[in-house]
Amino acid sequence: MRFSVNKSEKYTVLVPEEEKLDSLKAPQLKAEIVTMFQSGTENLIIDLSSVKYVDSSGLSSILVANRLSTEVNGKLVLAGLNEHVMKLIKISKLESVLELHPTVQEAIEAIFLHEIEKDIEGEED
Repeated sequence: MRFSVNKSEKYTVLVPEEEKLDSLKAPQLKAEIVTMFQSGTENLIIDLSSVKYVDSSGLSSILVANRLSTEVNGKLVLAGLNEHVMKLIKISKLESVLELHPTVQEAIEAIFLHEIEKDIEGEED
């Protein structure tokens, strides 16, 4: 599976460079996601703008990322979802579980807002 990774101080952007995120590709994506979190990633943006099709295996990889980010008090944000992928998320009733944004820039803003909220909560403790 081809993908690119762009790391910054507060977040990592993972861009699958495949049209399908299915049972053939999902295990590689899941392995990369696990490695990222083991290496210290807290906030992950997955840019799905190139992905045209996702099956249950692909969705499982996304849910693993969501669980891992939650475990480290981080955030997973999905960006650039096409109509098919959005439909699968809605059918699966995950639109209230996953944070979805139309663009990577909006996803980055959501990460920064999350970081500000974490800082404020830390000051209150």
